[in-house]
Amino acid sequence: MKAAEIQENILHSLKLNENDILSQWNNPIGSDTRHFFVDNLLPDDFVNDVFDAFPSDGVGFVQQHSFREKKRTLAQFSKLESSIQQIFEQITTVFQTPEVISAIGNVLSIHDLEADPSLYAGGASMMFEGDFLNPHIDNSHDANRKKYRRLNLLFYVSPDWEFENGGNFELWDNKVEFPKTIISKFNRLVVMETNKQSFHSVSPVLTNKPRCCISNYYFQQESTYGEEYFHVTSFTGRPNELVKRGFCKIDNLARNIISNTLKIGRGKNQMNK
Repeated sequence: MKAAEIQENILHSLKLNENDILSQWNNPIGSDTRHFFVDNLLPDDFVNDVFDAFPSDGVGFVQQHSFREKKRTLAQFSKLESSIQQIFEQITTVFQTPEVISAIGNVLSIHDLEADPSLYAGGASMMFEGDFLNPHIDNSHDANRKKYRRLNLLFYVSPDWEFENGGNFELWDNKVEFPKTIISKFNRLVVMETNKQSFHSVSPVLTNKPRCCISNYYFQQESTYGEEYFHVTSFTGRPNELVKRGFCKIDNLARNIISNTLKIGRGKNQMNK
């Protein structure tokens, strides 16, 4: 499928679901974070091609493994075989076109959104049995700390994914006590706002099938709070993980200090995992 066709299908799905998108966004249920999801975003055959481009064993992807998370990620598609590289670049690039950005921004009344071609913290991710992502708020900025992160776009491509598989997307209340679970369903796009309290996570994967996702992020020049602020990706434990919650507070503080002192990005890789 050509990029123009992918874009046309995305724009059609957004237009077709515009009222539902707006209702979900303005009346978030089960979470304090505004969000929406759209199913059947693209033709199934193409989404299956995207899934098939992921290596079944995760070879070539970068392993992230710490008390905060366990997953595999890849943003430098040039390392892949050319035909596979093309598929990943097609799907990520289309989400960054002015037409798609404007379509999403117009529905949500969020203007001046900008994509990030460098795929800072974005790209492709894989999670296998036992992998997880603890509750966290995302880094507030882009890599150069010039723009504020505003929206997360998560597109799930694993066929026949069900709740029982685990690996599902979770949105939390501000106190991180109760999650809302959104199944990482095949051909589902989830869009969420990102701010100082938009805690989200991925439940542990419980199946031997890979859970695959394409991620993009949109940024804005100005803070939505009317004042400048910065924080690194800040983790906490689940409600029953009290020790981890205490340790995460120290870890977040240390990485914030390092990032602010050195004027670097997430600070996530400056601490031992």
